[in-house]
Amino acid sequence: MKTSLFAIAAVLAGIPATNAAAQGNAAIPSVAASAETQATQGSGADGAVVVADPGDTSRSLILAGAESAGIDVFDLKGQRVATHRVGNIRGLDLRTDAPPGSGPLLATLDGKENIPKFFRVGAGGVPTALAASGVEPGMTIAGLCLSRSHRDGTLYLFLAGDKGEIEQWGLAPDAAGALTGRLARRWSLGSEVKYCAADDRGSVYFSQEAVGVWRFAAEPEAEIQPEIVDIVRLGHITGEAKGVGIAADGRLLVSDATANRLNIYDPADNHAYLGSLTLAAGGDRVEDGGSVTVAGPMVVVADDDNSPDLPNFKIASWSALLAAAGLAERPPVPAPETMPLARPSIETAPVETGGDAADDPAIWINPAEPARSVIIATQKKSGLYVYGLDGKVIQFLPDGRMNNVDLRNGFRLGGRDVTLVTASNRTTKGIAIYVLDPATRKLTDVADGLQATGFDDPYGLCMYRSARTKKSYVFVNQADGQMRQWELVATAAGKVRTKRVRDLPFATQVEGCVADDATGMLYTGEEDAGIWREGAEPRGGPARTMLAAIAGNPALKDDIEGIGLYAKADGTGYLVASSQGNDSYAVFRREGDNAYVGSFRVGADMAAGIDGVSETDGLDVTSLAGSGFPDGLMVAQDGRNVSPPENQNFKLVSWTRIAEALGLGAAK
Repeated sequence: MKTSLFAIAAVLAGIPATNAAAQGNAAIPSVAASAETQATQGSGADGAVVVADPGDTSRSLILAGAESAGIDVFDLKGQRVATHRVGNIRGLDLRTDAPPGSGPLLATLDGKENIPKFFRVGAGGVPTALAASGVEPGMTIAGLCLSRSHRDGTLYLFLAGDKGEIEQWGLAPDAAGALTGRLARRWSLGSEVKYCAADDRGSVYFSQEAVGVWRFAAEPEAEIQPEIVDIVRLGHITGEAKGVGIAADGRLLVSDATANRLNIYDPADNHAYLGSLTLAAGGDRVEDGGSVTVAGPMVVVADDDNSPDLPNFKIASWSALLAAAGLAERPPVPAPETMPLARPSIETAPVETGGDAADDPAIWINPAEPARSVIIATQKKSGLYVYGLDGKVIQFLPDGRMNNVDLRNGFRLGGRDVTLVTASNRTTKGIAIYVLDPATRKLTDVADGLQATGFDDPYGLCMYRSARTKKSYVFVNQADGQMRQWELVATAAGKVRTKRVRDLPFATQVEGCVADDATGMLYTGEEDAGIWREGAEPRGGPARTMLAAIAGNPALKDDIEGIGLYAKADGTGYLVASSQGNDSYAVFRREGDNAYVGSFRVGADMAAGIDGVSETDGLDVTSLAGSGFPDGLMVAQDGRNVSPPENQNFKLVSWTRIAEALGLGAAK
């Protein structure tokens, strides 16, 4: 990201190109601090948290970074209660009831050691050090903040660097009760970032001193896309942007340090600038304000330049700041709605290339030895992978740009029943055909030469085995909506060829599809329209009807991608579709009119070291028991494989966990 982009971003964000210095000459309202702390015992003042006393708020405490003296503890009148010499501490953040243990979890930055330190805060504000491992910053840390995922409750630590680096680390307790960290993602803004704050509703804000304040999505599965809040000199920040705090009502408070003032912004109104004010205790105004903390009704601002060289913190009420700025008070922002959550059990090894590469899986359960079951998955830049249920690679076939894959048991070839695997090959523009050997768990090509599709770019694929005729078929589609069906025919030489039997055109792009062999129904996802159902037989089946449209449907957000069938022996089950636009999976009943059951997401299991799933292309589900999956499983492509950042892969999710999340009852 180059500096020249910042001005462009400011224009796109609609920030008026006003002269911030000229604004500083205008009359700025001043707020009288309710108190100021005694000077810190150390070399500076930066970073503060409020530890609330739920029984008596007047007994709440402020824990503050005193740099060389560690952590100072103050009461709400600013009187020092204690000093804890636990390092060279600046930058603090707090989350209540975070694991391990109970009570407030405090994250601090030890600037001298260049490490984050963690404490459990006990009675009297006493910090007890927590053992921590795994967080290994690749930079000189300038600031930090905590964030709790509103989707799955995972706790994250953001570290900001003196050259603009940003790292996000997932935190979880280990078996011994210590805290472990796992890198989720990293990016850079190009120059020093010292302050950040997260709202636990999906946003994290970074104050880049020489540039301005940015908003990013806090979820590690989200795209790293900067959104400017305000910009230095071209917006309402005069020279240096420093501390940033988030009020319970959602509004932001930012230190415009050069102008010795605080700016207020409204994220609910495209981060509109609402005004500025100064903060002073008597005649002592906050100058070059550092950290900004908004905790419930309280505001705490670091005054590192407090005259005469006595760094301290100014305390005020949020309501007083709003009144001075002529702003009405608002109720706290409610917690965002959440979906039911299932966590993955296993993840596969990543594919060998970066970018959008992994796509579609197919599950084969070995009926004789479930532990020797496999997942066959496409790598749309290079070929096919075969994984065990432990996620390890068994085979890789560099046979072309394979997009989608499916399989069926019971195909008669060479005098025996085999498991037939087909895949859409965008390199050859054909249908790749293999047999899976249950003994070696590897694929062998059995196509009778090139089985051409006649498409410019074959895309989606699924298979169907007719319960009536015992014939096997394959459907292939492409981006322009064309879709065709071929019969799979065995040759006397032990090869397989295709015979085109019908065309099934759609109006716009299709990809994901699945056929129900028992009912003879075909389900196809038209990516921007919805899910269709129709007969899978070449002739005489039910006409096409819309099962679930995207328009006006909160359960689906385009694109509709992978579709899988959880088919139970009694004829019941579920249809599962990837709703890629909101990183969720919509579930419909297999039987009857395919009634909508509910939706779920796949969240991170940081303790197990597995991230969540986002932007899923292909998926597959099965009700057959595999090793470690007594009720079957879902396998989903992970479009953003984070924690640590790696090439795309596939996540394995126990159906037991999905059923529990949606309240589906016993699977069998």
